Amino acid sequence: MKKLASLKQLINRRQLLFSGLALAVLSPRAVLAEESRIPVSRHNKAAAKAPKNGKFIVMLDPGHGGIDSGAIGEEGSMEKHVVLEIANTVRQLLSSHPHIEARLTRDTDNFIPLYQRVEIAQQHGASLFMSIHADGYTDPSARGASVFALSNRGASSAMARYLSDRENAADAVGGVKVQQKDQYLQQILFDLVQTDTIKNSLTLGKHVLDTIRPIHHLHSQHTEQAAFAVLKSPSIPSVLVETSFITNPNEEQLLGTTAFRKKIATAISSGIINFYNEQQRHNRRVS
Repeated sequence: MKKLASLKQLINRRQLLFSGLALAVLSPRAVLAEESRIPVSRHNKAAAKAPKNGKFIVMLDPGHGGIDSGAIGEEGSMEKHVVLEIANTVRQLLSSHPHIEARLTRDTDNFIPLYQRVEIAQQHGASLFMSIHADGYTDPSARGASVFALSNRGASSAMARYLSDRENAADAVGGVKVQQKDQYLQQILFDLVQTDTIKNSLTLGKHVLDTIRPIHHLHSQHTEQAAFAVLKSPSIPSVLVETSFITNPNEEQLLGTTAFRKKIATAISSGIINFYNEQQRHNRRVS
């Protein structure tokens, strides 16, 4: 048992070391500060401290914002507004849980670069990151919810590739230039740190799909994977949830109703709680 405990401590120290290195390598904070000069909201600056109460921090990321409207429906509904409403509802629903605290990367209509969203989660000491979207597609008949995790082996489907390319292009709207780091070093750190993180992300995705399935059509029955920039945290389980396709006329109408937004937010929050409960059971088994 002593050997196992020592091994566990060694692994934890190693993960912590490589997480810090990976964040330093992958994070373009210096580049963003110099090249984009896009301010972080005062809310984010004020709350960028890990809690002292030991709570499980959930970082909710309403996609797009500010000059980046995201997808726009046939009737003019903007993704950035819809997902902020849903994220706020998820936060409210989780607020009643005694061991979970939900925070937002943005709580107003402001633009935040993708990599800065990852940084915000790190600064808050988040245990889980979830980016919430209601994206669009070229075919208005596309419908249903999907959940995505990061991939280091390419996209799991043509739709996953299309959506990741679309989401990753969001920074271009704000004029953000992200400097490319050494790809070889990125890959080494990625393999050492993120394998377990992606595994946990897929588990989180399954829980969210399981709770959405009874109340809304699923575009994909399993967690898809692609190279979403906003999911590239080295150590935080991260998923992107497409609540619906705002470019589908019927789903645009649904997203415009308080009842549906609350229904999808309830499903998401239940998935998060189920993931938290599984993590707690796992921690008790290995402790």
